[in-house]
Amino acid sequence: MARTWHRWLPAGAVVALVAGTVTLTSQAGAVDLPDRSPAEVLAMLAEHDVEAFSGTFETSAELGLPLPADIDLGAAGPDLDDAELEMPSGPPHRSPDSDNTELLDALELLTGDHTGRVFVGGPAQARLQHIDGMDERNVVVNERDVWFYDSETNEATHLILPDLPEPPEHRARGAGDLPSPEQLAAAVVEALEPSTELTVGQHEEVAGRDAYTLNLLPRAAETLVEQVSIAVDGETGFPLGVTVSARGQAEPALRAVYTDIDFSAPDAALFDFSPPAGAGVEEEVLELPEKGVDGDRSLGTFGWGDRPGDHGVTDLAPALPRLPEVLGEGWSTVVATTGVEVPDHPLLDQFTEPVEGGRMLSTALLSVLLTDDGRVLAGAVTPEHLLDLAGR
Repeated sequence: MARTWHRWLPAGAVVALVAGTVTLTSQAGAVDLPDRSPAEVLAMLAEHDVEAFSGTFETSAELGLPLPADIDLGAAGPDLDDAELEMPSGPPHRSPDSDNTELLDALELLTGDHTGRVFVGGPAQARLQHIDGMDERNVVVNERDVWFYDSETNEATHLILPDLPEPPEHRARGAGDLPSPEQLAAAVVEALEPSTELTVGQHEEVAGRDAYTLNLLPRAAETLVEQVSIAVDGETGFPLGVTVSARGQAEPALRAVYTDIDFSAPDAALFDFSPPAGAGVEEEVLELPEKGVDGDRSLGTFGWGDRPGDHGVTDLAPALPRLPEVLGEGWSTVVATTGVEVPDHPLLDQFTEPVEGGRMLSTALLSVLLTDDGRVLAGAVTPEHLLDLAGR
C-alpha cells in the first residue's frame, strides 16, 4: 500500500493543484471586467458552483533543488565522483535499473515543465492524465474505486474503496446556519490582513477567459514567499490559476496554467476505466478501522460525531504516532517533529548542506532542518529562521 501511494504521489499532487487552482498567463488584448475589491473577488470564489469541467493544463516548477542531473540515483554511492555533481538544467536522469523510482517520480514534478488533462464530472468523478512525451499516467476516481495506470510500464493499481457511513440526521444543518459568501470573504480578509496585503491586480486573460487577479503579499520577514497570485474567472468565480513567486527569484517558483477549459460536463465514458490487454493489475481493498481498539476503547461510528470526544479519540493517544508541533502562524508557520531517525543515504549529502548541529535542505520555497538530536523542522521560511527556532 505504501508503495502505491509513494509511486503516485506526484500525480496526486497535480490533482490537488489543478482541481483547485492553476496559474496565470497574460495574453494580449484588453480585459474588460467591472472593478471589484479583494473581498468581492473572494466572495466570487466562495460562491462559485462549478462542479463539472474539463481542461488542458501546463505546470512548471523552479524550486532550485540541489539535484544532480547526470547521475543515476539508484547507483549513487559514497564513492561518487564530486565532479559529476553539477546543478541540473532539467529533470533528473532515470535509469531503467534505478532502485529509487519512487523518489524520481516525486522529483520529476518538482523540476521542469509538465502537461496534462483533467476531467471532473462531479464530486465523485475525476480523471487526470499526466503526459510525459509518448507516455501517459492516468488517475481515475469514481465513487467506489480508484485506478492508477502507467503506460510506460503497462501496470495498473486498482483501489477498491469502502462504503462510508452516512452522517446522522442531526448533522444536517440548514443553509441559514452557514455564512454567506460575502460574510465568509470578509472574515477571510480580516484574518489575513495582519500578515498579508491583499490587492486586485491587472485583469488577465487565462485559457481564453477574462479573469480577476487576486494578489496575496506576505508581510512576514521570515517567509520565502514573495507573492501568491490567483486568477478568478470573471463570469463563474471559478479559480483558474495560481502563481507562487519566491523572494529573490525572477521566475515563478511554482506555476500551472489551463491552456483551455470547458465548463460543460465531460463524457461519462471517460470515468469508466479498463486497463489495456496485457497490463499488470494489482488490486488493493481499503477498509475502515473497526469500532473497537484494545477492547474497551471505542471509536463509536467512525468519522462522525459532534465533538472530538464522541469517537473516543483521547483514548487512542498512546497508540497514535507523535504528532508534529506547529510553531508560529501564517506565512511564518513551521512544522517540527522529534524522535526522527534520519536515514543513512549517500544522497542526503547531495541534497543538504552541513550547518551547526545538523543538515539543511534549502529550496526557493521550502527549508528543512535535520538536527543531530532527531528533530526535523520544515517551513516556507528562511534557513536562518529554522536555526533560530532550533536554538542553534
